[in-house]
Amino acid sequence: MITKAQNWQRPRFADDSTLIDSVATILNDIADEGDTAIERYAEKFDGQKPEFIELKSFDEYQLDAELSNAIQLAAKRIRRFAEFQFESLTSRQFEDDYGFFGQAVKPIEKVGAYIPGGRFPLISTALMTLIPARVVGCSSRVACSPSDHPAILAAASLAGATQFVKLGGVQAVGALTNGYQSIEPVDLIVGPGNAWVNEAKRQVQSKVKIDGLAGPSELMAICDDQQPIDWLALDALAQAEHDPNACSLIVSDSQSWLTEMLSYLEKNKDTRELIKNEQVALVYANNKADMIAFSEDYAPEHLMLCHNAVKADELNNYGSLFIGANSAVALGDYISGPNHTLPTLGYAKQTGGLSVNTFVKIQTIQQVNKQGRETLSEAAKHLAKAEGLEFHFQSLVARCQ
Repeated sequence: MITKAQNWQRPRFADDSTLIDSVATILNDIADEGDTAIERYAEKFDGQKPEFIELKSFDEYQLDAELSNAIQLAAKRIRRFAEFQFESLTSRQFEDDYGFFGQAVKPIEKVGAYIPGGRFPLISTALMTLIPARVVGCSSRVACSPSDHPAILAAASLAGATQFVKLGGVQAVGALTNGYQSIEPVDLIVGPGNAWVNEAKRQVQSKVKIDGLAGPSELMAICDDQQPIDWLALDALAQAEHDPNACSLIVSDSQSWLTEMLSYLEKNKDTRELIKNEQVALVYANNKADMIAFSEDYAPEHLMLCHNAVKADELNNYGSLFIGANSAVALGDYISGPNHTLPTLGYAKQTGGLSVNTFVKIQTIQQVNKQGRETLSEAAKHLAKAEGLEFHFQSLVARCQ
């Protein structure tokens, strides 16, 4: 089925009040009871108490050679991009007639990285969440995961985790927020998770900074009729397989190309089901302007630009932009370098993805000289008076003399 752009709406997901209440109960118990509650919930949901695992060097895990090489290349690429980003975050200052003024860029000290479990090890998550923290100099980098798969441990070691705890779910978020045994409460929690972990992160954000709330994976591909049908179809299917609520949109102003794409996808029973459930949707736009407007309004997590008439600088709302059919989103998921933790559900209109920026704080510094004290205080006292703040006013009057 080919849908017109003006008729498409992002799926809405209802809040689960039972889940929200259950998460709140677990977090409140952990806040009140500490380690006892963490261990009780770990035994209930993970089947065992939390286990601290001492990480070995990467080579000691003796992974399959091809996997080992791939992990090391991915780590190198992610680190290179993080270092590139960090170069733009500099401590700077200027001096004028009134004194010295500047900013200091400092790492957040204690970071917790959540690495989900599952049937397969999410190696890339360990790399993407821990490497930027190491690059900026976060002193404590605690990894929590319900999985102790050797590839996860090896990746966490290579990425620079200072501690690794086999612990998952809401109880892991509670442990990172409140502390557990040798783990001090962290200042920042990063990393994706299931609905329970996501809700736990949402509820603790008054106590600790979080990287964001990840929804189902999203892809939009803007295509002309010169693009390889099979490549783009596989890109769409790759994102759709993340989650039953994931959504891939293939957008084009070529009705004939979309019809070919539909025929290609409908050859396979499994892909027909994805189309039926609108996990993969083909969207027709009348022209270039409509494609751009649709993309800007949707603000997808991943945006593939495979249309010669549309330029990158005409697009503003996306988590990460992949230009040209060579730039498979799966490369961004694993190895190209830019972080794969990206805003979903339209939040790309207001924020970017996980980056070195997430792991730093920018602080301001000022040292006012005698001339600045006298001249600026003379002006500022009138603002204090207008705002009715008497002691502000007196503090400034005293410095005018």
